[in-house]
Amino acid sequence: MARRTKIVATIGPSSDSAPVLRKMVEAGMDVARIGLAHGSIDDALERYHTVRGVAAEMDRPIGIMVDLPGPKVRLGNFGNRPIELTSGATTTLVPGKLTSEADEIGVDYEDLLGDIHPGDCLAVGDGSVTLRIESVEQGSARAFVAHGGPVQGRPGLHVPSDRLAITAPTPEDLTKLDAFVEVGVDMVALSFVRSGHDVRKVGTEPHPRGPLLVAKIETRAAVENLGGIIESSGAIMVARGDLGSELGIEELPHLQKQIIRDCIALGKPVITATQMFESMVTSPAPTRAEVSDVANAVFDGTSAVMLSAESAVGHDPVNTVATMARVADRADQEFDYDAWARRIRLLRSGAVGAGDARITDAMTGATWRAATEMGVSAIICISESGFTVRSIARFRPQMPIIAFSPQERTSRQLSLSWGATPIDAPHRVDDMAAMDELVCMARDRGFVRSGEVVAVLAGAGGGGVQAADVLRMTHVP
Repeated sequence: MARRTKIVATIGPSSDSAPVLRKMVEAGMDVARIGLAHGSIDDALERYHTVRGVAAEMDRPIGIMVDLPGPKVRLGNFGNRPIELTSGATTTLVPGKLTSEADEIGVDYEDLLGDIHPGDCLAVGDGSVTLRIESVEQGSARAFVAHGGPVQGRPGLHVPSDRLAITAPTPEDLTKLDAFVEVGVDMVALSFVRSGHDVRKVGTEPHPRGPLLVAKIETRAAVENLGGIIESSGAIMVARGDLGSELGIEELPHLQKQIIRDCIALGKPVITATQMFESMVTSPAPTRAEVSDVANAVFDGTSAVMLSAESAVGHDPVNTVATMARVADRADQEFDYDAWARRIRLLRSGAVGAGDARITDAMTGATWRAATEMGVSAIICISESGFTVRSIARFRPQMPIIAFSPQERTSRQLSLSWGATPIDAPHRVDDMAAMDELVCMARDRGFVRSGEVVAVLAGAGGGGVQAADVLRMTHVP
């Protein structure tokens, strides 16, 4: 059985060459993430085109997701070599200063002094360094290094999101987004959203004509408005770094489970991210705790797990992807499909939409039941938008999901969906003969064998219905 849980890998200096990307795809990368918080748009576009070229050369539907910075507060540049912030020392925070030293740290947020108060504890980067504000003065703030450690580059500074005067998406986000919409990017991650309104402000065309919008859950407001954000988004990312700083690390495991559960109920892919294999930035193997973390995310039902610095600046991104693929694959084998079946009615409660979406919901439920009872070899889904595939994937069926689409961008967007193997269909499918042709294509590619029974779910295209309204159980010729 092929691995069901997908892998998102961040592309950076360690992984942006075509030879390395080729090996990462072979190792198991399904989606390439390009962060836009560092470097120029031209650099990011160059990485984008390199990934596209490798995917085309390998004939693989690799999705590309760009991650917008959002209203992220960052420190002035410490340079490329680590600088130690010593526990017990004091330092000064200076808004608008572009560079940082141990005793005077620049901050790229001009309104910082109005949003912080004495006694606030602010996390730097992943939270390993924390600063406690002692006083706010004219033009600067004095801070005590409560927990020290090395810092370099331009790490983030976590300011409680309900204090920030800036909201997502920022004007800079929208400028960067325009450049990637123009070249046809598949997915866009939105940072620090607080409500569904923030997602709707992006203003792109609905996917697949436009990019799949991935809302990052990393603020208290986002957790409180989770339902509306899920409804407004194409997918969700559990961004555990800032979420842990905002609500406390003891809340993270429970929030992760809740967010994953709610996303699946609505048929939305969900990514679990941040420090999954952090030790592999420098180590050839993850810690035992990290392996358990990835496996437990799979057991929670996550659609994808994500690598950040591990693949962007780590010493061996190919080995990191390969290791995560092995861990996720092994966890997939132990996934409790029977228990999931017992929970499915609860997961679907309140998830039924209206009109054509209601038809698809009913048909995917019927497909899952029939496919499970008959023990079919595969579920073959035919979908232009990907909605049918994402709807059937929420059931986490034991058999493979073969996802045909006549839209190339839909196929690439489905690279994020649990259990789906995206394949480009040669043309639109709106009659039985065309469905039979795709069953034969699945056979010729080795996904199913002659004589096996498969379930085929598609839309017949009649009466203006834009929904999956045809289910066939058929033998493979």
